[in-house]
Amino acid sequence: MAVRPLSYHSRNNRRMVLALIALSSVIVVGTVGYVILGIDVLDALYQTVTTVTTIGFREVVAFDARLKIYTIVLALLGVGTVLYTLTMTLELVMEGQLGNLWGRRRMQRDIDGYEGHALICGWGRVGRAAAEQIARTGQNVVVIDKDEDRLSTCDFPHVMGDATDDEVLRAAGIRTAHTLVAALDNDSGSVYVVLTARTLNPALFVIARSRTDDAEPKFVRAGADRVVNPQRIGGNRIAAFAESPDVVDFLDVVMHDGGHEFRLVDIEVHDGSSLVGSTIADTRAREGGGAILLALRNDGRFTTNPDAATVLKVSDVLIVVGTDAQINDLHRRART
Repeated sequence: MAVRPLSYHSRNNRRMVLALIALSSVIVVGTVGYVILGIDVLDALYQTVTTVTTIGFREVVAFDARLKIYTIVLALLGVGTVLYTLTMTLELVMEGQLGNLWGRRRMQRDIDGYEGHALICGWGRVGRAAAEQIARTGQNVVVIDKDEDRLSTCDFPHVMGDATDDEVLRAAGIRTAHTLVAALDNDSGSVYVVLTARTLNPALFVIARSRTDDAEPKFVRAGADRVVNPQRIGGNRIAAFAESPDVVDFLDVVMHDGGHEFRLVDIEVHDGSSLVGSTIADTRAREGGGAILLALRNDGRFTTNPDAATVLKVSDVLIVVGTDAQINDLHRRART
């Protein structure tokens, strides 16, 4: 069941809401009018309902000229409103939308409550693989795609619409998202998604799937933090298997096997962290056999097996391997 932003499902839903508002207004105004004309509240409500629904059992009191004129006006306005509301209800039921309306609203409420989630733009093969892998890390995932048939196979909360549309991105919670994956079926669309997403959320970490080498610089200029070319990665992976198959298998285990006891992650040192100002030796001593530091990214450069005297500073990135408990503890220290 797809959540559609207002611009996509409002034609029917908005008309239904307006019809219900109009019907409620007719009943309230009709009841108040009868009360003003001297009928008590319950009889006034009864008279209004029987009039606008054309049931018309009987008048609750003897009608004078004023009441007759008021009833004529109420009937002319109210009967049309009731018929319109019933027509809209039947239309929604026949199209199967009424049952889905509440489900879409529940899904939208879930999405509105997300913070730090990942947006997957494009529910193709790449989008599916990315969503499933991200979900394994415990991060919430919201999918955007304009193809309703493709979204029918999606088990994640999703928004149906064009990912290049600002309203669609807002409906998916882009302002509170942490990551966006642009994986549309064409590079031009993905570039536009990156540009729009970067405008709506400058702090967003944006990953773009590139189909051609020529498109990669365009993604970077549009604001992508990382650009991925699946064909090139596939070729590199094949070559890596040919050269060092066991290394590749090991990396698969620590990067993608969620059931394994250890994993490989990167951890950024934040301002105010207890790690700031400490050396690699201090960190290793405190770890006491904990997560293993494989490399350090400092000022944009990687240093493998860094010197023990290296002092950590804000924005340094630690590449470590360890158990969930060890990694979670190091995450906490890096953020505190």
